[in-house]
Amino acid sequence: MAYLQPAMLHQFLGKLAEAIAIYVRYQIDAGAQVVQLFDSWAGQLSPEDFKTFALPYQQQIVSQVKATHPDTPLILYINGSAGILELMAQSGVDVVSVDWTVDMAVARQRLGANVGVQGNLDPCVLYGSHALIGDRLSDTVRKAGNRGHILNLGHGVLQHTPEENVACFFETAKQLRYFPTDLEPELQSTLQSPLVLGSR
Repeated sequence: MAYLQPAMLHQFLGKLAEAIAIYVRYQIDAGAQVVQLFDSWAGQLSPEDFKTFALPYQQQIVSQVKATHPDTPLILYINGSAGILELMAQSGVDVVSVDWTVDMAVARQRLGANVGVQGNLDPCVLYGSHALIGDRLSDTVRKAGNRGHILNLGHGVLQHTPEENVACFFETAKQLRYFPTDLEPELQSTLQSPLVLGSR
């Protein structure tokens, strides 16, 4: 449809975006404090097709929601998004959720100072030892820096992940604190955000 009947697809996507924006506003009115949008298959698109068939409708949703709820943070997650991170930021969301295929320090550089990040521990790490989980979590927090970071997996918890390892993730995350290093000096800005994890 995208290539043979693009006008029909655009009409359909516009209706979907409008319906999603209405639904998100209802969720916020019912008490949601933050909303994450999942455009899970958009990572399968080329950057050109993403700009044509995904980004305009993400922007439509964000614009319509922000028109009535400007203070509610919006997050965008796309699996397999390494090639379109900068385009995701153009959607207007407050936070870009980064999957595990992008180094968090690189994601910070590519997204710039004004966009928060979420993620991005590889879910497969939760099959490892508690020491490995702790090391990888610390590395993620260090690379994300001391502003606008929501610590999370780069995707959902995988089937058969040991429950005790999921518990380790949460208990470790609650204990983490961010301490600046010379790893990424440009990440040590004074920008403040309500979504900071582990700042001093």
